[in-house]
Amino acid sequence: MRAVVQRVSSASVTVAGELRGRVGRGLLVYLGVALDDREADADWLAGKIAGLRIFDDGAGKMNLSIAEAASLSGHPPAVLAVSQFTLMGDARKGRRPSWAGAAPPEKARELYGYFMGRVRDLGLICESGEFQARIEVSSVNEGPVTILLDSREALEPAAL
Repeated sequence: MRAVVQRVSSASVTVAGELRGRVGRGLLVYLGVALDDREADADWLAGKIAGLRIFDDGAGKMNLSIAEAASLSGHPPAVLAVSQFTLMGDARKGRRPSWAGAAPPEKARELYGYFMGRVRDLGLICESGEFQARIEVSSVNEGPVTILLDSREALEPAAL
């Protein structure tokens, strides 16, 4: 699984003009599911995102996780998870990306849902858009802070 994680002041997803998911200060996560991904990838990614220390502490240093920052601000710790198969695009050859590495929709939907459940299990609110719909995402990046994560880099055979 690949994720683009952005610290946001606010983010929302609309489908055909209808609001489907919204968060205030928190994280916007674009999530791509690969052919060979499994629940262990989602487990690792959810834990990593929940624990990322990318929120400022009292000294202005990025030392706080989303839950720690939320407890200090009084706002709920919220994630907006957006399924984005294009994160699995391979543009190394030619000019048209290949989507051959992306999971088929049924598998991607299942792991996307599983990922959101794991985020919720970790005590975070998890909003979402609509799987396989043409959506519009609006966000106000804070910092900006953008982190790229790939579960394959962490779940090499020796790490399991």
